[in-house]
Amino acid sequence: MATPIEDYALISDLHTGALVSRAGSMDWLCLPRFDSPSVFGALLGTKDHGRWLLEPVAEGARVLSRTYLDATFILQTVWRTDGGEVLVTDFMPVGDRRASVIRRVRGLSGTVHMRQELEVRFNYGDTVPWMRRESPAGTEQLLAIAGPSAMVLHGGNIPHGSDHRHTGEFTVSMGETVDLELLWYRSHRPTPAKTDVDAALAATRRYWQDWAGHCVDLDRYQEPVRRSLLVLRALTHEDTGGIVAAPTTSLPEEFGGTRNWDYRYCWLRDAALTLEAMMTHGYQDEALHWRNWLLRAVAGDPEDLQIMYAVDGGRDLPERILHQFPGHSGSRPVRLGNGAVGQYQADVVGTVMVSLARLRERGVKEDNFSWALQRALLGFLERHLEDPDHGIWEVRGEPRFFTHSRVMMWAAFDRAARAVREDGLDGPVELWEALRDGLRVEILARGYDPELNSFVQCYGSTLPDASLLQLPHVGFLPYDDPRMLGTVARLEDTLLNPDGLLLRYESTSGVDGLEPGENPFLACSFWLAEQYARTGRMREALDLMDQLVGYANEVGLLSEEYDTVNGRMAGNYPQAFSHLALVRAVDAIHVAEAQRRGSPARSADPVDAASLDRSI
Repeated sequence: MATPIEDYALISDLHTGALVSRAGSMDWLCLPRFDSPSVFGALLGTKDHGRWLLEPVAEGARVLSRTYLDATFILQTVWRTDGGEVLVTDFMPVGDRRASVIRRVRGLSGTVHMRQELEVRFNYGDTVPWMRRESPAGTEQLLAIAGPSAMVLHGGNIPHGSDHRHTGEFTVSMGETVDLELLWYRSHRPTPAKTDVDAALAATRRYWQDWAGHCVDLDRYQEPVRRSLLVLRALTHEDTGGIVAAPTTSLPEEFGGTRNWDYRYCWLRDAALTLEAMMTHGYQDEALHWRNWLLRAVAGDPEDLQIMYAVDGGRDLPERILHQFPGHSGSRPVRLGNGAVGQYQADVVGTVMVSLARLRERGVKEDNFSWALQRALLGFLERHLEDPDHGIWEVRGEPRFFTHSRVMMWAAFDRAARAVREDGLDGPVELWEALRDGLRVEILARGYDPELNSFVQCYGSTLPDASLLQLPHVGFLPYDDPRMLGTVARLEDTLLNPDGLLLRYESTSGVDGLEPGENPFLACSFWLAEQYARTGRMREALDLMDQLVGYANEVGLLSEEYDTVNGRMAGNYPQAFSHLALVRAVDAIHVAEAQRRGSPARSADPVDAASLDRSI
């Protein structure tokens, strides 16, 4: 049986991330970047695909607690055996530019016999490295080398090898500490020395706590919001500013199914929405860092615009199958790369323009490069104004005129026109306003069905779609417009599952070109909670939020989807989209409650009141 997704915790060094199970097994790690080949891949197969296990030897050993140290990604697990208790601290040092993982074992009481099992498998489990033991300066270490990659294990009690697996045991008594460090490096370079663990732990703790200290205090859901913002930061590459959608690939949206995708890349849409969530809570520097990443990534011919890029802005992300993996819970195929990279998704430019407009509202000035790029994106959108697209859900069926996509095109031209009128930037404002107004007339005529009193998924269809909940997010209509209320009622009638969670769309319709069946997409339900809060349905908003927040595991992480039938997480994990939607929903609840009390909400309220006023 595969370890359930919710049993994992994330540790991150802002370059990549590792997943550590409740049983003490590090089953997923790509080095040195999020989108690099894995060295531990047991998450998608077996231990033969790579892992690092650290656990007590005694049968009946149990985990008493597993938490992050305060507002950090330093994972602390307390184990108890009949002989005593130990604290295992797992973390990746931040700021030292060393791709390493540290596991510290400290005796709390009695004596505990520990064991570790190390199986390094480079290149997505395909390459078994040559391994050897060395004792430079009398300190033993274990080397793993294959082609350009190498790893070294520092620490006492270096395990012994057998059948391409290294195992070893050691004891820890009360007050004793054993430090283990596994460090990746280029094989042609000298073997790095062991890290000063005390200094690295203190610096990593200080970094995360300083960063989290800027989070605005809230009356409700403070810890879920703080942890969500930390997740969004952990998925942001420290050097490039690229924000990955998740640190994993091919965790199934439906167990045993084929809806398994590689999310270790930077979607323009997801990243832009991440920035809105961060800016709302005062993290403007991260937004500016991403804007600079965007400028580099999309520079060139606007016709070459992609909806996603590698962490460093690279464009070559072809999709292929990793046949060596049996898949998580037998869910095949396991994919590398993402075929959606070649799709036209008309909503992306609008999402980016909305976020960059938000950045201007925070006082960040456009430079010649950044505004020129936005103008180029608008020109691209204008040239593709009459083209159908694959939509926010990246359907693999025929392109269509998705209502959500057309609204986001409206938002792109709206923000462009306002940049001229309100911010004094240059551009063909009359043209942009004409395109914006024409799209509005078109959307209301073709994307809204008066008989159903609801917006529809795409022109010529009567199908519902949860993405329609985003129409008020960009100011196309107020949240309480009768057409929006009718749309919400229809979504409740058609897409709510028996447990009250919202599906993205009707997968049985064939619109996505895939086999039907998937679990509820958590972001959609957070959007619904936001809608409830904005329209006075506060009790329903709070009930839904309590339910959604309750799906997080004990360290506060959420996946992409949730299988309510079997009570388990599904999809890639932890998922930026879920966490950013959580932040938006909590902000909406905060604003609604402040308005009800007659007290001012934070000035960083994510709703653009001016846009709402103009759109009525």
